Amino acid sequence: MEKAGRIIRKSVHTFLLNYQYFTSIAAVIALPFSASVLISQALLPSSSALLPAVYNRLHSLFDAAGFPPYLEFFTILNNKLSQTITSSIFTFPFSLTFLLITKAFVIQSLSHHQKPNTSSHPSFLSTISLYTPLLHTHVYNSFLILSANATVFSLLFIAFNVLEGLGFSSPNTLLFLSVSGAVLYSIVLANALIICNLALVLSGAQKSGGCLAILKACLLIRGRTSTALCLALPVSLTLAAVESLFQYRIVRAYHFAGKLGSSMAMEGVFLAYLYSILVVLDITVSFMFLQSCKPSSRRIEHRDDEESRGDLKAVKSASMKVLP
Repeated sequence: MEKAGRIIRKSVHTFLLNYQYFTSIAAVIALPFSASVLISQALLPSSSALLPAVYNRLHSLFDAAGFPPYLEFFTILNNKLSQTITSSIFTFPFSLTFLLITKAFVIQSLSHHQKPNTSSHPSFLSTISLYTPLLHTHVYNSFLILSANATVFSLLFIAFNVLEGLGFSSPNTLLFLSVSGAVLYSIVLANALIICNLALVLSGAQKSGGCLAILKACLLIRGRTSTALCLALPVSLTLAAVESLFQYRIVRAYHFAGKLGSSMAMEGVFLAYLYSILVVLDITVSFMFLQSCKPSSRRIEHRDDEESRGDLKAVKSASMKVLP
């Protein structure tokens, strides 16, 4: 917890040092993505075509898999998954463009300042060159999220069917298994999201994306999962607070008034801009977390090199003793 707090303080300090650049360029680039996220959350109740279609498809999938249809756990899970999928479909084009370009800007700027004797920000062309590895990693991250969900659902399917086959189908047993499944799903999904976020930052910092960036992120995250969760929780809660504030101040007021006034529109733009700033801050925290992971990995590599050199010296000395 202390290490997470130190990383957060360093991230805020770095963000304030680059405040003008981040709030004038990076946050403005992320503004369409932030607006799409907020608007998608507002349009979910009124999306009469897409949301029920996704919900019915998932409900049919759960029924075909043999999950108990009367459990409230699967009803809630189906509802949340339907909302997440619908919102992701709506924001997907903005994630592939504006969000990835924002990540490239922030990562390139932070990497540029890590180098000695550099104070100015990187050029636009050098920043755009990071878009391709970020795009490749983002595509692989999507497959990783799908694989994590499929793995958890497969485990739940096996557990429910095994218990039902053994005769353990009491309400208390099913309730306990539902709670355990919810905890397992939350842990697996949280770790998958952390790995995906770190893989994106790693691909931008090393200018090489794809599956290799995810594998490196898995290696770097070992032993630091609690720190990564402590870093992701404050930003995630703040982003959720901004989404709730948008629902209360804009969506609720729009339903009461029946029209969108100029003051309401300006407030919505301000909330979207605040959301963009938090997105930039989240990228900064992830970059600082990556920097904190690198020294230990360098120490491990240095220790392995020293051990290999020691083994080589021992072999040479033994061979010298054997020779007449």
